Amino acid sequence: MRVVGENIEQPQVLSIREALRLADDMELDLIEISPKADPPVCRIADYQKFLYQQKKKAKELKANQVKVTIKEIRFGPQTDDHDYNFKLKHAENFLKEGAKVKAYVFFRGRSIVFKEQGEILLLRFATDLEEIAKVEMMPKLDGKKMNMMLAPKGKK
Repeated sequence: MRVVGENIEQPQVLSIREALRLADDMELDLIEISPKADPPVCRIADYQKFLYQQKKKAKELKANQVKVTIKEIRFGPQTDDHDYNFKLKHAENFLKEGAKVKAYVFFRGRSIVFKEQGEILLLRFATDLEEIAKVEMMPKLDGKKMNMMLAPKGKK
């Protein structure tokens, strides 16, 4: 096995017994880093310190992840202009905050006959927001809902 460590200048290829004896002499632990390498790589280090550093790295990676939030805006097939503008302003705020917007038209009962109106409404919604958002998913009928997904445009 290949042995590396803080107190070892050059990586050495040693047998398991020699590596364990070397770690014991330094009063440290022998930690297997890469078992699939040829030969396997082990590090001579303090195991508790190694675990602490691994947890710290994992925490940093988790902190750097961006959580995507999806806000929903619901329309009816015959949504009035005032309601439409009100919901448009909300969508603009959501997109400026960095959230994705899922806009959908909900058809109730016999209102499914107005699916063309619903599609026109969603396309109008997308064109009104085209300066700050890009369409991720075009309007698509899914049961009693016609869905469309908008994402904020990247900052230039």
